[in-house]
Amino acid sequence: MNRHNPKTMTCRKAGEAMPSPEGISSGRFWYEDLLPGGADGDLAAIRADLPPGVVTHWHSHPQGQFLYVLSGVGLVQAGDGQVREVRAGDAVWFAPGERHRHGAQESSMFSYISIQAWQDGRNVDWLEETETRS
Repeated sequence: MNRHNPKTMTCRKAGEAMPSPEGISSGRFWYEDLLPGGADGDLAAIRADLPPGVVTHWHSHPQGQFLYVLSGVGLVQAGDGQVREVRAGDAVWFAPGERHRHGAQESSMFSYISIQAWQDGRNVDWLEETETRS
């Protein structure tokens, strides 16, 4: 695996989706690793496609996370705050270390691009499971 962002222009062809790891969401979803990175300061980017009702477990990112909604209807929540609905074209920023979750509304798929930076060998910290949609 490349442990750094590419040093020159790189084109990645669509179609290399894989199932999500177990234990990070209420159900499995598909994702494509668009820019893996791995070294401190590198960006990581994925495209995720969540089936209706699938929501990530609570997590945070050491350098924050940017979500750009591609299609469907999603729900996002930070801390103990209000659950907010997001749709295609919406952009969401979660601050560094901010506990949050995101997922698909019960009646809709949810596809997004996620971008976050690496710090100290990680770009995400998985926390507790999601119990309810509140």
